[in-house]
Amino acid sequence: MDGSTLLLIRGIVGVVIGIVAFLLPGVTIAALVVIFGVYAFIDGVTNLMWGITRRAAQRRAWVHALQGVVGIAVGVMTFIWPGVTALALIMFIGAWAIVTGAIEVAAAIKLRKEISGEWLLALSGLLSIAFGLLVLTFPFAGAVGISWVLGSYAMIGGVVLIALGIRLRSAIVVAV
Repeated sequence: MDGSTLLLIRGIVGVVIGIVAFLLPGVTIAALVVIFGVYAFIDGVTNLMWGITRRAAQRRAWVHALQGVVGIAVGVMTFIWPGVTALALIMFIGAWAIVTGAIEVAAAIKLRKEISGEWLLALSGLLSIAFGLLVLTFPFAGAVGISWVLGSYAMIGGVVLIALGIRLRSAIVVAV
């Protein structure tokens, strides 16, 4: 699969996630919390089991057991305090968006002589940074607002990546 196809797929997924976030904002945030809680709990159980079942000759079994206990505790706390978990996840989403955006802008700058349309990649990165800053600045805007901002970011970023994928695919076809 070439890069333009991967960009198209990434863009389409972004648009679909954006639509879901607009249509079901509460479900979007709740789904993030549930997925995280389930993952942390299952990860904790598997690490605890690994730590318990390792032989004494194998080193660091206690580290896996401890990691398991922490994972189970985080999973349980996620379901006890879903609001706190939602806020933490929103902060992680904001930080992730800023880091991803900075990498995309850097990639666009680096690739400006190798591809045309690099401004679309830079625009995607700037949108990501703006979204991240908005989320970190106003974390209590509410689950609906955050979901809509996430949906807008995903949808606009998806459309930009689709445009970049089409542009790159056109450049590849012309070059062949």
